[in-house]
Amino acid sequence: MNDPRLIVKVGQFSLKNPVLTASGTFGFAREYNRLFPVSALGGIAAKGLTVQPRAGNPPPRLVETPSGLINAIGLQNPGLTAFLQQELPFLRELGTAVIVNIAGFTIDEFAHLASVLDGETGITALEVNISCPNVKKGGMAFGIHPEAAARVTRTVREATSLPVWVKLSPNVTAITEIAQAVEEAGADAITLINTLPGMAIDIKNRRPVLGNISGGLSGPAVKPVALHHLWQVYKAVKIPIVGMGGISTPEDALEFIMAGATAVAVGTAMFHDPYTPLKIINGLSGYLDVEQVGRVEDLIGIAHKKDGLD
Repeated sequence: MNDPRLIVKVGQFSLKNPVLTASGTFGFAREYNRLFPVSALGGIAAKGLTVQPRAGNPPPRLVETPSGLINAIGLQNPGLTAFLQQELPFLRELGTAVIVNIAGFTIDEFAHLASVLDGETGITALEVNISCPNVKKGGMAFGIHPEAAARVTRTVREATSLPVWVKLSPNVTAITEIAQAVEEAGADAITLINTLPGMAIDIKNRRPVLGNISGGLSGPAVKPVALHHLWQVYKAVKIPIVGMGGISTPEDALEFIMAGATAVAVGTAMFHDPYTPLKIINGLSGYLDVEQVGRVEDLIGIAHKKDGLD
């Protein structure tokens, strides 16, 4: 049941609640839609999409760590044409916001993706992935310098009328500079953080566990880092922020919202419990009841206030 107190506005549009799924962890929603009605979610971010199909990195591609997961999937996806023919028709019927994550290896590829998707119905926003650490070129390379990040953002902004969200990497010296650069270049919202680089060694075989050697660390272990970056970026920009990184409980989500997130995205936690997003939505409603808060929007950035109270 939808709770009107959970409605949040992200730039030009509203979400029925502030809980999304993070790109790369939800596929194209087919598997999860067998478990629960995806329409209950505030929205979903689809798996990262490239112009051409990608098989991804060689296996092994996943390794568990204490309180986390390292992945080196490498943007495996069916490519733009197959997405339009096979996946987007299904996504249109889910009854929730659909954010399409796009990844390019050149600026021209970002422009092409944005231009083609601009002509399609059923897409709520584009999430521009300039922060993936698991590919050899493109990916994070665009997200570690303000000028490059701004150039990609501006190119996408000029190629589409859809809202443009830009996904930032934590693997930078000053994330606020990147955030300000993409805001000035026309981003409608910022999403953060992507994964942290990590690796694991197989001590029996005496070699790296992952076929790609390194990958991206996610899960509860990265939550303090994500929260710190969100806190800093909230003070530096005026556009909305979607926070992610280790969120697995309603309390986690509330921390991100109080630090400045308009919405949050759940990722790795769903591999442990696929119902995590629903539990977080219910937990947010329960918190509003107990604390007698009128709307979840009243909590956005409240921790920045002097006494933390309204």
